[in-house]
Amino acid sequence: MAQFHVLAVDDSVIDRMLIERLLKTSSFHVTVVDSGSKALKFLGLVEDEVRNEKVSSIATEADQVVEVNLIITDYCMPGMTGYDLLRKIKESNSLKDIPVVIMSSENVPSRINRCLEEGAEEFFLKPVQQSDVNKLKPHLLKTKVKNVGGDQTNNIGRIENNKRCYIQN
Repeated sequence: MAQFHVLAVDDSVIDRMLIERLLKTSSFHVTVVDSGSKALKFLGLVEDEVRNEKVSSIATEADQVVEVNLIITDYCMPGMTGYDLLRKIKESNSLKDIPVVIMSSENVPSRINRCLEEGAEEFFLKPVQQSDVNKLKPHLLKTKVKNVGGDQTNNIGRIENNKRCYIQN
């Protein structure tokens, strides 16, 4: 079976090394970058062209070269925050179905809720643990099924219910 490809985004060298090691331990193929703009470039979405109509054709070409099954990003980064990156991904027709997980060392409920409402699948508190990485598998499997063209209605309903429970707690 093909490895799942995770794009990890964090401006901290130590945190990048930690998340990369945890993901590789779980047999993921990992690409690490140190900023939101580099992540967008890797995904084929150039920051300055986000509002430009050429984006979908650029991203489509990139999708054929690089398939990313999940993006895990730090929330607090200079320049583009993880929240900004999440919004740009969810605004892109070609990237919006890629699950995004946000990480932060700060436990700020309003920030967590905002990210979940904007479409993040999970919000992990740093330091990220192996138990957190284990929570990624179901999100990856949904993208695989979606790509195959399976019926996602039941899964989507479950995700929405999980998010509501998470937000209310």
